[in-house]
Amino acid sequence: MPNQRPRLRDHLRPDLHVIFVGINPGLRSAAMGHHFAGHSNRFWKLLFDSGMVDEPLSFREDWRLPEWRLGLTNIIDRPSAGIDDLDPAEYRAKASTLERKIRRYQPRIIALLGVTIFRILFPEITRSSRLALGPTPARLAGIPVFLLPNPSGRNAHYPYRVMLDAFALLRRQADE
Repeated sequence: MPNQRPRLRDHLRPDLHVIFVGINPGLRSAAMGHHFAGHSNRFWKLLFDSGMVDEPLSFREDWRLPEWRLGLTNIIDRPSAGIDDLDPAEYRAKASTLERKIRRYQPRIIALLGVTIFRILFPEITRSSRLALGPTPARLAGIPVFLLPNPSGRNAHYPYRVMLDAFALLRRQADE
């Protein structure tokens, strides 16, 4: 039997304000059994600095996010060393699973963590308009989609301040 890495557990429940949707677990996250466990990942710092949570959290406390009406899942549950190891067809194949989760939990907002996810799931939007962080015209299972940068330390496209501004805008919208 091939060596299979454990799958990360979703942290979802009804009545969430935001469900964060990551691309897929990195190898360290899979090994640790927690979301966003990479040494250079900024997700947890961004949550606290933006005011989405009121205490600093680490990846080991990912299970606590529903306390703040926040949830976590990935579009692809298979761990990989990076997104170059994923095929765009995998994203599209998993889109229906993601939509089922959204219909089940009915959050206020879906926060996609990465332009890559958005471009693959909504090619019609990315062809016709300039892609910017923040609220988008897209919907998943009828729920508005908000675009955030991928918080991985490998993502050098956005400085921390730009990422933080996007997370803070999401917080304000989720509070409305």
